[in-house]
Amino acid sequence: MSFFVSSAVAQTTAAQAKPAGFDPVMIIMMVGMFAFMYFFIIRPQRKRQKEHQDLVSALAKGDEVVMTSGMLGKVVKVDENYVVIETGNNIELKFQKVAVHAVLPKGTIKSIEAA
Repeated sequence: MSFFVSSAVAQTTAAQAKPAGFDPVMIIMMVGMFAFMYFFIIRPQRKRQKEHQDLVSALAKGDEVVMTSGMLGKVVKVDENYVVIETGNNIELKFQKVAVHAVLPKGTIKSIEAA
């Protein structure tokens, strides 16, 4: 009977895997995944944020803008965090500056009204 027990113990000790140490393939994969996420996700998002921040900081009275809601208007007043736009005949609305989506070329609103 001791013959079978010793062979079973010998099999379990030989079957044990060596401990995981420095695996260069895994490190290369992790670096590659980080590089992929940086160049395809993080970097473009930061670029868009910087462009939008520049657009918002350059707002001035008289600019024609499109809001994120799709509303068109002419900037009447610019504060530190808010912008007042005129959307129609003496209709002025106050929005946060971050709600500005784009600045339109001068005369865009008149050309739309004429059509």
